[in-house]
Amino acid sequence: MFKENKKHIQKSLFGFDYYLTKKKYAKLVESEEYTFYKLIFCNIDEKQFSVLYSDKKSRPNSPVNVMLSALILKEKRGWSYKALLDKIDFDIKTRVALGLHDFSETPFTEPTIFDFQNRINNYQVKHGVNLIEQVFDSLTASQLKALKIKTDIQRSDSFLVASNIRKYNRLQLLIEVILRFHRILSEDDKKRSISLIGEYLEKGSSERYCYDLSRNDLPKEFERIGQIYQKLIDLFGDKYGDTEIYQIVERVFEEQFTVSKEEVLLKPPEELSSGILQSPDDIEATYRKKRDQESRGRLVNISETANPENEINIITDVCSTTNNKDDSKVLNKRIDKIKEKTDDLDEMHTDGGYGSEANDLKMEELKIRHIQTAVRGRSAKVPINIEKKDGHYDVSCPLQKVKSGFARKRNKALFDNKICSECSLQNECSTILQKRKNRRAYYFTEEDYFQNRRKMRILEIPPERRKIRPNVEATVREFRNNMNHKGKLKVRGAFKTDVWAYTMAISINFGRIYRYISDNSMNFSVELSFLSFFKELVNVVSALAGKIRYFLSACWNIVGFSKKHSLC
Repeated sequence: MFKENKKHIQKSLFGFDYYLTKKKYAKLVESEEYTFYKLIFCNIDEKQFSVLYSDKKSRPNSPVNVMLSALILKEKRGWSYKALLDKIDFDIKTRVALGLHDFSETPFTEPTIFDFQNRINNYQVKHGVNLIEQVFDSLTASQLKALKIKTDIQRSDSFLVASNIRKYNRLQLLIEVILRFHRILSEDDKKRSISLIGEYLEKGSSERYCYDLSRNDLPKEFERIGQIYQKLIDLFGDKYGDTEIYQIVERVFEEQFTVSKEEVLLKPPEELSSGILQSPDDIEATYRKKRDQESRGRLVNISETANPENEINIITDVCSTTNNKDDSKVLNKRIDKIKEKTDDLDEMHTDGGYGSEANDLKMEELKIRHIQTAVRGRSAKVPINIEKKDGHYDVSCPLQKVKSGFARKRNKALFDNKICSECSLQNECSTILQKRKNRRAYYFTEEDYFQNRRKMRILEIPPERRKIRPNVEATVREFRNNMNHKGKLKVRGAFKTDVWAYTMAISINFGRIYRYISDNSMNFSVELSFLSFFKELVNVVSALAGKIRYFLSACWNIVGFSKKHSLC
């Protein structure tokens, strides 16, 4: 049964403030943790999570705002679950941040917070709604409004996050999946499988088995293990087909092998996609090599405000997806939502990886100017500019400007060769000389036009706005602060990566706001949490009225009892 947490409003008579001096209490109120309580904890709408619990009268849920705030603090501080629970039990500031005034209270256990996340995950799978994303959007909207941050100019960037999985070579992965499958077999089935996989079982692990192999042994090993996979599927498919690990066995067999005339052949490396299984511990992890960085996990894309007039900028959107997706496709799928959340957005700054014809059309539809610091492809040595006017294109080079026409599948612009012959760059020009007609032709498509427009747009804005995109990389570094040197998260899987991304975004925004308030000696907490303060006031008055009614009722009962027994 769902129940809102209002305990933090009604302070305990013997809470932490009872044991602190006025000086220490005043210092506590000025702390980052108390500000977190006012700006984050008090503004979490618990009712959004009521869908996770039964409508029937039953045992109430653990407080949602405490558990969600605890997850945010956990990522902000880089704590483990064990460290988080220890801090909740014994650290005053952590308890203040979570609205816990009574030292004797433990709001949840480790299984409870895991169950809470599983409920959110199951709800997302069933309904396609991420409740933690809704909390991020709600908090961000109130922060943007209270701090009067302009959202018309934003910047976006992506980065790779590696899953907390082991890196397997190809043979190790194939053996590891077989060993995992063997564990779930019944005792009788284990005996049946020994003749097939006994050698792997004797070594105990895929790493130990592969350690003694030479390079010359590998072809025979791959041939043999392909046949083992096929036999395991034939033997146990009907009985274990519904289990997750058997489905992984089938997936790996399809990804790694081909069957030709009853012969099992290993696929060559070039035929393997980046979406093949990387580890049985994370079936959603994919592979990508970005620049010199290899990663097995996911990709996170972030957008944040970037208007130079803003005194503070915060993250407006964050999402995670498979890391084998092109950045341009990620933005194309996300830009509608960003525009919906910040409807005044009219200028988006990105790097060269986000450019595509599909994005050009989408941005044009949403009336957003896409500014790129670089554009994919080689730059022409002779700049040629393309402008669209009244159904035709004007094409210009440093010496002349002409109208284009159609040439079968492409557009064609014809330049006067007499003028071109006087150009010192004619040998490096991308136009084609037509000797019979004594002119030079330039062929281009609509995609070339969009690409050209992207190149020119950065020159159309004021100089102070041309270099604002790189600052988003500092935000990326904030996300990576608690990751190890290999860029690995402490979690696995798409959902847990989502939880990490949204809670980190909330904590980063809060950190910026807290520093801004502290540096400027301002108190935005009143404005940011005005609504929650009003709710608290109503709840306090209501609770006080309830206690007064209870007290009067008790007095009345005592008086009535006394009269009945002639004690007064």
